[in-house]
Amino acid sequence: MSEERRDISPIGPVVSSAHLAASGLPELSELEFAVTMANHAFQRWITRCMTAAGASGMSPLEVLILHLVRHRGRPKTLADICLMLNIEDTHLVNYALRKLAERGLVETGRKAKEKTVAITDEGAGLCARYAEIREALLVRGAKAAGIDPVEISRLSALLRTLSGSYDQAARAAAAL
Repeated sequence: MSEERRDISPIGPVVSSAHLAASGLPELSELEFAVTMANHAFQRWITRCMTAAGASGMSPLEVLILHLVRHRGRPKTLADICLMLNIEDTHLVNYALRKLAERGLVETGRKAKEKTVAITDEGAGLCARYAEIREALLVRGAKAAGIDPVEISRLSALLRTLSGSYDQAARAAAAL
């Protein structure tokens, strides 16, 4: 741990697994714990926001996929969705799509030989209501807390970069 780090946090990094933090980069364990906490809070938020928007009982993956299908108003393929959300298990996405279609929020189509999925008017309306609630409860709260938008963008870029490092490490671990 660097001298500068000790000045900021004399008790050490906040981690869930001290044995993993005892490494050449304890800050990575600190980040992993923060990402874990943020991920669970984010999943709680998106399902509760969707319930408030009028669609209770949706899983976090269903909420994410619904917004992704709505993105830019263009139909998506299963491969598009999996790639954009970095999901390997296509069965999870297929199941979520089936549940969304049963709710009438998305509809399937064809693009050449590929199956596509597009947002329905009902799905777009639900996404719009979600966006209103998100603006009122989350965005306004983040702004009131003084969170710097530039820092949010910087952190987002860092997390995307680190996701590539985790993917590369996962491929290496699978080859062991």
